[in-house]
Amino acid sequence: MKNCRFAALARVSLLTLVAVLFAAPLAAPQDWAKQILDRSPRHQEWVNIPSPHGTVQAFIVYPQVSRKAPVLLMIHEIFGLTDWVRSMADDLAAHGYIVIAPDLLSGTGPNGGGSSAYPDQDARVKAVSMLNPDSVTAELNAAADYALKLPAASGKLAVIGFCWGGGQSFRFATNRHDLSAAYVFYGPPPKELAAITAPVYGFYAGNDARISSTVPATQTAMAAAGKKYQPVIYKDAGHGFMRMGEDPSNTNPANTTARNEALTRLEHLLKKM
Repeated sequence: MKNCRFAALARVSLLTLVAVLFAAPLAAPQDWAKQILDRSPRHQEWVNIPSPHGTVQAFIVYPQVSRKAPVLLMIHEIFGLTDWVRSMADDLAAHGYIVIAPDLLSGTGPNGGGSSAYPDQDARVKAVSMLNPDSVTAELNAAADYALKLPAASGKLAVIGFCWGGGQSFRFATNRHDLSAAYVFYGPPPKELAAITAPVYGFYAGNDARISSTVPATQTAMAAAGKKYQPVIYKDAGHGFMRMGEDPSNTNPANTTARNEALTRLEHLLKKM
């Protein structure tokens, strides 16, 4: 049933192949991220969401607020839905948002499992790289629609993604026209920009020319199309600085600085939703 979610290997884009080779290293196991989740006072739950290509498992975190909250659709890195991604969802829920993070490897792993069913990081990277873009869009839409129908949701929706998910968040903005904003963390732009209606805010690493070198041309193209695009490049930070910046094994102080500055900026932008 899930085989249709994979595109042929020959169709995998050059950008995705390069991302596989040069993506920032994943701390495995992410015990430190799991500890953050275990200490959280917020309600967390897993849900199964029907989609055109099967069932998508998603992780949801609710804020502790007395009002209805906007929805943030979070798209994981090329490493799949990890403990760090879930801890990042919890971080943002703490600021008053319902965060839903679908596992886009749902049903594709051994015995029909998702990200956690794969034997190692390389297997997850390969599987994410081969996902069919149309299937990804369909499953993101299913997750977004589910969250927007929650009684606690205010009706506002934004998308945020990291690494591979950053590129997907930019691409999702070309397909989803009720977005209040798209937050792109070190992900490449889509080829077509004309259909974008939401403002796009970019967060890029200074030591990540593979991605940050695309920013000037994207600025020109977005301006020519009359679209709002505001990128920031964080000096000396590496690809994956949002994760590496809080990883105890991080050896680059610029990653921590970039993470802190990016979080401050993101929190300010989210308040404008």
